[in-house]
Amino acid sequence: MKNKLAYALLMMLFAVASCSFTNKSFENDDKDKLLLDLITYVLEKGHYQPKDINDDFSVEVFEDFIDGLDPTKRYFLESDIQDFEQFKFQIDDQIKNTDIAFFNAVYERLMVRMNEAKSIYKEVLSESFDYKTKELIDIDYDKQPFVSSRKELKERWRKQLKYATLGNYDSKIMKEDDEDSKKMSSKEAEKEARADTEKTLDEFFDFVADLDRKDWFVQYINTIVEEFDPHTFYFAPEEKEKFDTRMSGKFEGIGARLQKRKEGIKIVEIISGGPVWRDQQIEVGDEILKVGQHTEPPVSIVGMRLDDAIKLIKGAKGTVVDLTMRKVDGSVEVISITRDVVELEETFAKSANIIKDDQKFGIINLPQFYVSFDDYEGERNAASDVAKEVERLKEEGVQGLILDLRDNGGGSLKTVVEMAGLFIKEGPIVQVRSNDNQKEVHDDVDDRIQWDGPLVILVNELSASASEILAAAMQDYKRAVVIGSKQTFGKGTVQNVIPLERIVRSNEHGDLGAIKLTTQKFYRINGGSTQLEGVKSDVVVPDKYSYIDLGERDQQNPLAWDKISPADYTVWDGHIDYESTVKNSTKRMSGNSQIKLIEENAKWLKEQQDETAVSLNYDDYKQEEKINKERSKYFKTLSDYDSKLTFESLKYEEGLFVQDSVLREKRNRWHKDLAKDVYVEEAVNVLEDLKTNSIKNGKLASIKG
Repeated sequence: MKNKLAYALLMMLFAVASCSFTNKSFENDDKDKLLLDLITYVLEKGHYQPKDINDDFSVEVFEDFIDGLDPTKRYFLESDIQDFEQFKFQIDDQIKNTDIAFFNAVYERLMVRMNEAKSIYKEVLSESFDYKTKELIDIDYDKQPFVSSRKELKERWRKQLKYATLGNYDSKIMKEDDEDSKKMSSKEAEKEARADTEKTLDEFFDFVADLDRKDWFVQYINTIVEEFDPHTFYFAPEEKEKFDTRMSGKFEGIGARLQKRKEGIKIVEIISGGPVWRDQQIEVGDEILKVGQHTEPPVSIVGMRLDDAIKLIKGAKGTVVDLTMRKVDGSVEVISITRDVVELEETFAKSANIIKDDQKFGIINLPQFYVSFDDYEGERNAASDVAKEVERLKEEGVQGLILDLRDNGGGSLKTVVEMAGLFIKEGPIVQVRSNDNQKEVHDDVDDRIQWDGPLVILVNELSASASEILAAAMQDYKRAVVIGSKQTFGKGTVQNVIPLERIVRSNEHGDLGAIKLTTQKFYRINGGSTQLEGVKSDVVVPDKYSYIDLGERDQQNPLAWDKISPADYTVWDGHIDYESTVKNSTKRMSGNSQIKLIEENAKWLKEQQDETAVSLNYDDYKQEEKINKERSKYFKTLSDYDSKLTFESLKYEEGLFVQDSVLREKRNRWHKDLAKDVYVEEAVNVLEDLKTNSIKNGKLASIKG
């Protein structure tokens, strides 16, 4: 369906644009204007909810572009911003007239200021940092104004560089405890740490010097594009190739999805099977501050464009990258990751038996809703794979099923509709509305039920898109009990990629890249959108992400929540006392000591994230580090939890383990983690309640066959 929509949209755009753009005259040196014209045309004609390009839009682009170029406010002066103010309410008119005067003015001034910054940081780093002085730096740069003079700018650089050097200074001091390391005085450590910072900045500015004007223009284009919504994005030609590679299911690098933040690059998703996933030291919410090729001094990526930072992070398989991370708890540490190709097998569905007393339950873990990876013979489809795992679990005699969608960022719409059909007889699964407001209902048309027994779905804040569709459908049918976070991620939109050169009938400018465009919106069968609000769990339990900034609601310019008319569906009647089951689970969780500790940890992480005033005094730094380490150690007891449940691989896997000892190790690691998982433990309790209720009401689901 998605491919059909993309084709129809492309044909509509081509039909009108092939005339409109061939009638316009663009010289070779005006490729930027052609690109701007094309993109704004596609946005206005193809976006699900086009924005009015007016004065308000102009102000947003003005502020976001400057903020994106200078997030730590150490390049532009207040006088520069005043000069730019003349364009503040003109950008909308410039966009409509393919005028790039605002971009030209800002770009030219930025080049001047960045050149001046080279001498400023050299001056700052020529003098020693006094770490005995009591002073603070506020790293919430949004609240800080642009400075008015070079003197004030140098002072801002001084504090930022002192802060950037503090951790390195500490690591050199601490080497005194290492017998194999050269002992150095605090003076020597400070001098060496400062020299490392200077080398890092030298490399950063060398890197920036290699950027072409077109690289900066792409950033301007994306500032305009991202005002429409956070998932609409322009890919320059070379970035389009990388996107195609990612979409084919082939990943090389560290295996994480990244997002730009003021103070670095934030980890927003860890790809199952990738190096970061296997290493287990980095988690969602951590920020990358510096990137170093192994044994070489790291380069600061603070203020760097996301694409440029990714170029430093990625590399050939087998090479090592050193990442200076600010952990979710506020601590800073260097973590070395060996780059690799993501093991796609780890993105596939896997299952296990759960043994409790004399009962057996099943769990299926699904990292994403995949379909047709090229690296495997035939098609791998999440729905058919889950169906196989369900059959295998039924053969093992399980009496209830847990579907684990935690951290599942979504995938194929067709796949999620097929998968939902495994658990109901027939009926609607999801509604999709396009920008013409026409509604399409996607139904399960197969009246077979793969599993009609007790069902629990686990979700968290990182369960998104297709995961939300499945959880929402099962919740609306009252087919499953959803256990997890207060709400899921909240991504209720569909994107299609439109190659721009196909819209222009005659194009002497070559490859123009592509735009990933939001064209549709998902709605539950009850009529509510999954956008922004996600899916609210039946049994709400806290996790470490409960209070920190994650989810669609924390993105810039998200589309709003709304609702449409509900689809025609009948609530599942296979399990009675659904409300009673939810009530019992909520009561158990409210008194669970492990859950209370998890919530305490979540609140502490939020406190750490909100603390933006940082001491530049070394003694204060060490004291704060000591407190954080003690607190972090206290919360590490979370991993000591024992659910007393036993987890076993299915019989069919025993033969695979003989041939693949690595697979056995992976399964053992998974089972060990599951045994410490209080959410899985509660899911089993809920399955017991559902089973008991079914027996009481004379409606025990058919477990076999």
